[in-house]
Amino acid sequence: MSSPQQRLNSVANQLSPPGTSAAKQRLLAKNADDVVITYLARTPLTKARKGGLKDTTIDNLLISLLTTVREKSNVDPNLIEDVCVGNCLAPGAAYLARSAVLAAGYPATAATSVTNRFCSSGLLAIQNIANQITAGSIDVGIAVGAESMSTNSDGGSPEMAERINKHPLASQNYQPMGWTSENVAGDFNISREQHDQFAAKSYQKAERAQKAGWFNDEIIPITTQVKDPKTGEVKDVVVDRDDGIRYGTTAESLSKIRAAFPQWKPSATTGGNASQITDGAAALVLMKRSKAQQLGQPIIGKFCGATVAGLEPRIMGIGPSIAIPKILGKFGLNKDEIDIFEINEAFASMGVYCVGKLGLDESKVNPRGGAIAFGHPLGATGARQVVTALAELRRQDKRVAVTSMCVGTGMGMAGIFVSEH
Repeated sequence: MSSPQQRLNSVANQLSPPGTSAAKQRLLAKNADDVVITYLARTPLTKARKGGLKDTTIDNLLISLLTTVREKSNVDPNLIEDVCVGNCLAPGAAYLARSAVLAAGYPATAATSVTNRFCSSGLLAIQNIANQITAGSIDVGIAVGAESMSTNSDGGSPEMAERINKHPLASQNYQPMGWTSENVAGDFNISREQHDQFAAKSYQKAERAQKAGWFNDEIIPITTQVKDPKTGEVKDVVVDRDDGIRYGTTAESLSKIRAAFPQWKPSATTGGNASQITDGAAALVLMKRSKAQQLGQPIIGKFCGATVAGLEPRIMGIGPSIAIPKILGKFGLNKDEIDIFEINEAFASMGVYCVGKLGLDESKVNPRGGAIAFGHPLGATGARQVVTALAELRRQDKRVAVTSMCVGTGMGMAGIFVSEH
């Protein structure tokens, strides 16, 4: 008589398309020790200092999101052993995160930590929780990525760069992010026209997705308060959609926007072809497959693994072109076996380079649009991209997604996820 594990693998193999490689079959196989995702959601992404979340501090953003996770996930909050929050900018983030977890209704037994690897912080939070589960340190945890760029200063500002550059070792390596975008454009001959064409496609895909209601299966509404900057009036609002998507955007319309960094050549980066400064958060509940089955939890997807790579800080935007081959190599996969690539669109220069360098099918890259269209809340992006990727895999009835991002100071990170819709 076959074991439960053998039966699980048999089902997975039956679901594999004919001709599926042995490596992909292993990826799709269902094992009791798999780290699976039983609930996931994100907030809307809204324009920093202008949008619906502009007056929502990071702790209140976390409280709102985590309260919804507690209410909607159907996981007994007493089972949550750790909540790891990816965040880049908030001073005292460890205190704020711990306070938010408790205020969201989790017991004192739910521990909290904060992790920061710049734009990959949300993915790092997922990896941290998953590693603890795999190691047997915890059974159930929540990974979060969150950023309030409205209420916290951007660490990549010229002022911060000046401070860091006073250090003799850092001065040779650290450059403001806008400068690194121009370095990528200059080093790899990426024209302004290519920048604008890439950005226009991001807006157009996001417009199509929003009009079709595709984001509805990702976003949970946030009830918060907004202050009118002119009158000072504070009113209650429900924020339920991304507000940065500019309908009708074309490469031609983007070509009319002035260079954002004329001091750095070739000055191809603009406010229209770079990621928006944004507020938002995303969260995922993780546990072993055996635990999910024991608790009767739905299994949405599986975390397969993640890796990180370093590179020259001056061209940090090309990080995914290094991290993606690395993660594919670890699993013995090739790019054609991946159904969706979610890559952070920090700048169009990095998007153009990475898609071209890796020879990716553009229809598989950010099919719902990306950060150029709806924003890049730094600490949130790594988790947000996973929520988006799994939602799009369900919509397309596909299985495997790779998520990746460039990382400030010269790194790239990538992860592999499987949808079990």
